[in-house]
Amino acid sequence: MKRLILTGWGDSHRLARSGLAEIVIPLHFQFAWGPLPPAENLSAYFVAYSTDLGPAEHWSDWVRWPKGAKGRKLSLAEFCEPYDEIELWFAATAQDQLQLVWLLDHLGNCPALAGKLGLRLLDSDLIFSPDYDFAEGERHIPIGHVGAEEFEIAQSAWSAYRAPTPEACIDLLHRDLSALLMLRPALLELLAELPSPVTGLGATEMRFLEMLDWYVNTNALFHLRSLRGTYVWGEVELGYLLEGLALGPRPAVAGLGEELRTIDLGHLRARHEIYLRSRLSLTEFGKAVLAHQEDFSRHNPIDRWWGGTHLTNDRLWRYGAVLTKS
Repeated sequence: MKRLILTGWGDSHRLARSGLAEIVIPLHFQFAWGPLPPAENLSAYFVAYSTDLGPAEHWSDWVRWPKGAKGRKLSLAEFCEPYDEIELWFAATAQDQLQLVWLLDHLGNCPALAGKLGLRLLDSDLIFSPDYDFAEGERHIPIGHVGAEEFEIAQSAWSAYRAPTPEACIDLLHRDLSALLMLRPALLELLAELPSPVTGLGATEMRFLEMLDWYVNTNALFHLRSLRGTYVWGEVELGYLLEGLALGPRPAVAGLGEELRTIDLGHLRARHEIYLRSRLSLTEFGKAVLAHQEDFSRHNPIDRWWGGTHLTNDRLWRYGAVLTKS
C-alpha cells in the first residue's frame, strides 16, 4: 500500500524521516497573522507548476523529496492520485486547524481522492520530542473518516474566516462542528485574540501585562506557553504584539528597545537580540489597562488583521460575551 502524508508545518521534516509514508507534504501558508494571501496565490499553490510562480509559491517547493521522486510539477491532486492512502496529520493548534480547513476546502473538489483520505488529529502541536517513537505514536493516534460532512464544515469554516467581518465565525459556533473535533476550540482561541470590549486588547496581550507583574524579560513572555495560556502565535508574532504594547503613543509596557522602531521587520536576528536584552515593566497606563480602567485602543493605533477582517481604530471588532463593533 502506497501511503502519503499531508500535514501542517510543525515538525514535518522529522515526520518525513519517520518512514511512515513514502512522502510527506507540509503546507506552507500561515493564516493566523497578517492579511490572508490573495486568492490567486492560494489557488496557484495547489495547481500544476507554472513558470509564472516565484520561489516557494508551489506546494512542491516545500517537500523533502526522496531521491528519484517524480511529479514535482503536477497539481497536488494529480500527485496524490496514485497513492492508496492519503493521511492528513494536523495538530490542535489554531494554525494547523486553519491549514486543515483550507486543505479540505480544496480537496473537497477532488472526488477521486475522497475515498483515500484519513484524518489524524494530534491533541497538542505538531512538534515531536527527539526520542518520539513514530510507529508507536501512529498506533495511538486514531485515524478518522473524511467525508461529506467534514468537507462541508471545512468549506464553511474557511469561507467564514476569510470574510471581511468575524460574524460568520461566531455563527459557526452555533453549529455542530464535531466532525472536525478540534475546530471549535481553535476558533475560540482565535476569537479570544480579538480586542476586548473593555481593554481593547486580545487575550495574549492581556496575559503579557499580567505576566509583567512577575517577569521582566521576553523569554518568559514568549516561551512559558503553559503559564501564558495562549497558543495562537509563534515567537515572531508575539514580538509584534509586544512592540504594539510598548512602542505606541501611549505605551502600556516600558523597557523594550527603542531601536526596534528602525529595524526592518525581516531582520529577525537583530530584533531577537534586542528582545533578549530588554528589561520590561508596566507603565502606569499599562497598570490601568490591566485593571480594566483604561482602553488601550483609545490611545494607540490599531492596524492588524484577523483572518479577512482588517482591524483598525475606526473599524474595531471586539469580542467578549458577544461580538461588537466600535
